[in-house]
Amino acid sequence: MTRGNPQAYGEASYWDNRYKNDSSTFDWYQRYAGLSALLQKYVPKTSRILMVGCGNAAISEDMVNDGYQEIVNIDISTVVIEAMHQKYQHVPQLKYMTMDVRDLSTFEDGSFDAVLDKGTRCIALFQCGTSAAISAAKMLEEVSRVLRGGSSYILVTYGDPRVRLPHLQVPALNWNITLHILPRPGSQKFDDVSSPEFLEPVPINEDGSIGPHSALDSNLHYIYVCTKVGSKFLFHEMTRKEYFFFFFVCKQTGDVGAKKGGRPGKK
Repeated sequence: MTRGNPQAYGEASYWDNRYKNDSSTFDWYQRYAGLSALLQKYVPKTSRILMVGCGNAAISEDMVNDGYQEIVNIDISTVVIEAMHQKYQHVPQLKYMTMDVRDLSTFEDGSFDAVLDKGTRCIALFQCGTSAAISAAKMLEEVSRVLRGGSSYILVTYGDPRVRLPHLQVPALNWNITLHILPRPGSQKFDDVSSPEFLEPVPINEDGSIGPHSALDSNLHYIYVCTKVGSKFLFHEMTRKEYFFFFFVCKQTGDVGAKKGGRPGKK
């Protein structure tokens, strides 16, 4: 699957057209083979899992084949959801629903044991559109809301901590964040992905650097395990200071399209 225009990544019509023209299975960033050891470390196989921005990736099927019992897959594209529902209609462990991750109102609070975002359209919300900051905050609010206390949002991305942590460390989220680093598929180190070193968390400095990995490395993927330890995140309860800090970070890191607008919170 080829890359498209990032400015369109938040639009359902873009993905509908893309999947109509290219229905081949595609896993963004890591396949299950590369993530299995980490997922088993943080997500028991009896967990109820929400897979956001599922697309037509094979990871959910691979997880079920490895013993995971319930995965709810959502995507903004009706085209891909209909195709995946048809493909897996005889697999009771998999459910497919058309849904925007910014509005998970179908699900009750605390209804999932894990949320997995494998660097698909969901992270693109940080990068595109005229209201990227608000979209990103709303996404994280909803992810936090549907997670049970003590459960984790697992984000797989190419974005290093200096770029991603400011979005994930908004005080209202109240997450404990653990970082792991994996080599990209095809890189020289990928054959050792099951090595114990990749199961160990990577220390993060206050400035977001991570020692020898501090420089951007195109051969690395970053896995953020964000464990919910407190009350749900509510965007409208952000303080005015937190809101403008969030907006400033979007502008400074280039994860934008963000413009002034939306609703600052309480003073």
